[in-house]
Amino acid sequence: MINEVFDKIIKRFTEFPAVQAVAAGGSTSVNTSDESSDIDIYVFTNGQIPLRERIELIKKYSSKYEAGCEYFGPGDEFFVDKMNRQLDVMYFSTKQMEDNVENIWEGHYPSNGYTTCFLFTLKNCKTIYDKNNWLADLKNKLNTRYPAELKQNIIKRNLMLLKDKPFASYYEQIQKALKRNDINSINHRISAFMASYFDIIFALNELLHPGEKKLINYALKNCKILPENFESNIVKLLAESNTDKLKTLDDIISQLKKCL
Repeated sequence: MINEVFDKIIKRFTEFPAVQAVAAGGSTSVNTSDESSDIDIYVFTNGQIPLRERIELIKKYSSKYEAGCEYFGPGDEFFVDKMNRQLDVMYFSTKQMEDNVENIWEGHYPSNGYTTCFLFTLKNCKTIYDKNNWLADLKNKLNTRYPAELKQNIIKRNLMLLKDKPFASYYEQIQKALKRNDINSINHRISAFMASYFDIIFALNELLHPGEKKLINYALKNCKILPENFESNIVKLLAESNTDKLKTLDDIISQLKKCL
């Protein structure tokens, strides 16, 4: 019954004219899901699917839903009663994904953390439906060796952000927040620091960035190159008192640079 309901939902999505591909993503696609994990569905479109028609589809299978969500990008969330699972449907424009491949994988342009996350989504999602092989063709573009220039650009940009920038590095911002005892700012800037730190870690290992969840475990399992005290330093940074955070940050940066 569960698979039958799921298949009917997917089939209806494929019938919308704007839909070019449908895939399963998130933890489901990389076998890291657990009982608390939702089922992520990626719907790639070259136009809009009317919200009214999406709601009609959802209401056939769900008594609890939120459609037309824009909080984390276009999407619908609904609990499928007969599956006893939540489906998170995310809508991506085909142009957005094509541009990501062109600008990042082929153009080697880095970001402030999370540079290759959308590429990870594309490469690792499990294709369910693919009109005219659009998704297959885009995936094939990623089936090449990790670009050396992209690797260098990610490391250079994000290493500068950690501490090397003359002004407003994350380290400097955390240092100022600690002096003010601004708890919110401390946590906010440490999060930004960690985003750039992990961007460097994954680029160094020529791996696509898997996103925000379970990063320590993912890195321990998949990265051949990791700084000394990698896990313990992260735990210390997040758990220790504010008076010790700069010392830990210094060690995190120092150990990272030894790997470069």
